[in-house]
Amino acid sequence: MKKKALRIGIWVLATLAIVSYFYWIFPVWGIPFNSQRHGNPPLTPPWALECWLWEDDVNTSDYVDELLAGYKENDIPVRTIILDSPWSLRYNDFEIDTSLYKKPVQWFKNLQDNDYRVVLWMTSMVDSYSKDTYIKDSKDWHQEAMDNGFLVKSYNPNKWWKGEGGFIDYTNDKAMDWWRGLQQNVFDLGIDGWKLDGTATLFWSQLGPIPIFYKRTSKGIMTTRTYMDHYYRDEYKHGLTQNPEFVTLSRSMDRGFHPEGFSPIDASPVNWVGDQEHKWVTDEMILEEGDEKVDIALKGIQGFESAIKSILKSAKLGYNIVGSDVAGFSGKTIPPRLYMRWTQFSTFCGLFMNGGHGERRLWKRTGEELEVIRKFSWLHTELVPYMYHYVVTSHNGGRKLQTPLKHGKYQYMFGDDFLVAPIYMDSKKRAITLPKGQWRYFFDDNERIDGEVDIEREFPMDEFPVFIKEGAIVPMDIKRSYTGLGNEDSEGFTTILVYPKNENSFVYYHTDTEGKTTISYESKAGSLKLSLEGTKFSHILRIHSNSGPQSVTLDGKLLEQEVFWNYNDQDHKLLIKNGIGYGKGVYEIKY
Repeated sequence: MKKKALRIGIWVLATLAIVSYFYWIFPVWGIPFNSQRHGNPPLTPPWALECWLWEDDVNTSDYVDELLAGYKENDIPVRTIILDSPWSLRYNDFEIDTSLYKKPVQWFKNLQDNDYRVVLWMTSMVDSYSKDTYIKDSKDWHQEAMDNGFLVKSYNPNKWWKGEGGFIDYTNDKAMDWWRGLQQNVFDLGIDGWKLDGTATLFWSQLGPIPIFYKRTSKGIMTTRTYMDHYYRDEYKHGLTQNPEFVTLSRSMDRGFHPEGFSPIDASPVNWVGDQEHKWVTDEMILEEGDEKVDIALKGIQGFESAIKSILKSAKLGYNIVGSDVAGFSGKTIPPRLYMRWTQFSTFCGLFMNGGHGERRLWKRTGEELEVIRKFSWLHTELVPYMYHYVVTSHNGGRKLQTPLKHGKYQYMFGDDFLVAPIYMDSKKRAITLPKGQWRYFFDDNERIDGEVDIEREFPMDEFPVFIKEGAIVPMDIKRSYTGLGNEDSEGFTTILVYPKNENSFVYYHTDTEGKTTISYESKAGSLKLSLEGTKFSHILRIHSNSGPQSVTLDGKLLEQEVFWNYNDQDHKLLIKNGIGYGKGVYEIKY
């Protein structure tokens, strides 16, 4: 009897495992697990590493113009503007609502003429009813698409947070011809990307109250996971046919929701995690820590700490250019200290995206916020050449931009050279664990700190816990004086931070994507030899040195002090400035 009961028990467990697998794991995660996640990140264009801006309270061309004019007047860098919903007459008809965005042809051209990039929000839905667009009732439009076989089979329209409708069928060539024809209307305006919101995760049927994670397409039964892959991959692939620097902004991780990630990594030039509330920590997060699991991934009620967790989980999974809505997506009031600390954290993420609900006109906020956010927006922009190195290395299967560390809460490496320890609560104090090696505090780098040590410090609001590794080589694009690493005279030159230790090299992939230069050095007692091998470029070498040199030569020729170089004994920095008029590019510095 015992053996029979055991066999029955095993049979029941096996049956439950099989049913569970085909009901939940296979359609949502895929088989084998994460196989569709394999692949290296694409080459994110350098412009997408610069600062993004958007808002979700007004949504008009007049307000976008006011935002951009204000940011320009207050000297806050912006490269990309997102037009979130609603911008179309009804969702995903790709017809500009001219009551919101006036004279779109001229308006889009004006943005391009001023060197802005434009990304439009979209989803995979063809609506019968749209919640807050100019045309709300679209039953005829939806039915015509359904009758033509353009939509995934469904007995009733599917509900989503902006209305209800049907999923475009990516397996139907005629459906794609129709869909791409609609999109051409905005491609012709010269758009630079899509913000792909998460409707593909809702691709499932319902049997009474029970969700079934399959639907029928023109090519047969399809799983939720497969449809998600079509959505993210197909939209990115088609965008590249219209614009070789096209990007898609898509979700990577939202805490425990889709633990394998939303969009495929190889179709993820830029990712964000969301949505978060304008709070440090939320009640829902506290409940989750107490083992009462609450799935709040799509409800906009997470806090800052959740954004940090999700970004680091995304990085660990293999996503490369990841960020969050600075200060959070939802809520009416953004606490000033939260806005500043979230900005600082975003500075050391691949995506810096200042946007969502709440006041984003920084000149209408506190003076301290304006200064701090301006400083760190510029610092992120200055770091683009450094970040682009990791765009290339990750695309080639190597190092990614962010690497979570095992020791120290939420600590991670930003590239090979920066250790970042985000301030995740409303306090100026932060405990940090420095790993093996030698480090310098980035915002006051005169002191060298030996690693394998725990420290605790207070960080004023215009600084952040970032440490740079001794030996580092960091290319930067500096045009302003806010960060203290250069000034307006630095524009047109690539500034290279060097913290010599023994020997090191760094491949500088030029952000015009036209060349590369290997920057290397060898440091010995009394001398430093530094070489620039490859594409020539105008440069400023900013070398940390405890004393001023006796001589500096380039390709064997003596360089005159105060003409080509000078030494600042307060900052302990040797500055060498040169154009492209050099030969081999070999510097020798004698002490």
